[in-house]
Amino acid sequence: MKQILVISGKGGTGKTVLTGALAALAQNKVMADCDVDAANLYLLLNPSIREKHPFQSGASAVIDPALCARCGQCSAACRFDAISRDFVVNPIACEGCGLCARVCPAGAVIMKENTAGDWFISETRYGPFVHAKLGLAEENSGKLVAKVRETAREIAESKAADYVIIDGPPGIGCPVIASLSGVDLAVIVTEPSLSAIHDAERVMDLAKHFEVPVKLVVNKWDINPAVTEDIQKLCDSRHVPLIGLIPFDRVVVESVLAGEPVTERAGGPLKEEFIKIWEAIRD
Repeated sequence: MKQILVISGKGGTGKTVLTGALAALAQNKVMADCDVDAANLYLLLNPSIREKHPFQSGASAVIDPALCARCGQCSAACRFDAISRDFVVNPIACEGCGLCARVCPAGAVIMKENTAGDWFISETRYGPFVHAKLGLAEENSGKLVAKVRETAREIAESKAADYVIIDGPPGIGCPVIASLSGVDLAVIVTEPSLSAIHDAERVMDLAKHFEVPVKLVVNKWDINPAVTEDIQKLCDSRHVPLIGLIPFDRVVVESVLAGEPVTERAGGPLKEEFIKIWEAIRD
C-alpha cells in the first residue's frame, strides 16, 4: 500500500482539483483530506458520513464557584486576561496553559479537556474517505491530521487497498509536516506565478528534509508560458520530474460548481492530461 500526498506551497493552486481527479482515476484506494483547517475535498466526492468522532485536544480552565475563595491569585497570574472580575473564564481567551490551576490555593480551577473539532469516516462512489473539521480558532491541527492519516491507513490495510490518496494542506507548517512525514510520494501542484514558484521551492526543501520523493504538476500552465518554462528549469536543476501541464479550461470551474471530479466531466486533451499524470504517479 502506497501513500500519495498532493500538496502545494500556497493555497489556490488546484491541489484539491487534482486530488479529486486522482480519486476518480485510481482503483482500490482510500481517500483522506488532511487540510483540516479548510477541508473541501468532500465538495467533489459527496460523501455519506458513516462515523463521526469528536477530536479532543488541549484543555481550558473552568472555575468551580462553590470552591472559589475569590482571592484573585488566578486572575493576577493569567497573562491572557481570560478570567473576569467575577471569576469566570473566557474560553476564547484561555490558552490552556494551566497556570491558574497551579496557583489556586482552593483547588477551584479545573482544566477541562477541549473538543476542538470532529473527524469522519465516510463512503463515496470512489471508495472510503476519511476527513475532518477543525473548530473555529482551534489549534493542534497537526494532531488532527495525524489522526486522519492513521485512520485512513488502517482502513486501507483492512481492505488491502493499493493506495491512500491524501489531499494535503498548503504551506510548510505543522499540518503539512504531519501530512508529509512517512508518505511514499509527494505531488506538488503549482501555477505559473512568481509567488507560487517560491512556495513550491520551500515545499521541495521540506520534502527533501523528510526524504520524500517529489513530482510536480503545473496547473493553468498556459496563462503564463514563460514562467512555466522557468518552473521546468527549476525542476531540472533539482532533479524533480515535471509530470503534468494542466491547461486553463472552464470545464474545471464547471466541475467544481457541479460538485464532481473534473475527470467526470472533462474529455479530450484535458482528461488525457489527468490520466497521464496518474500514470506517472502510479509508475
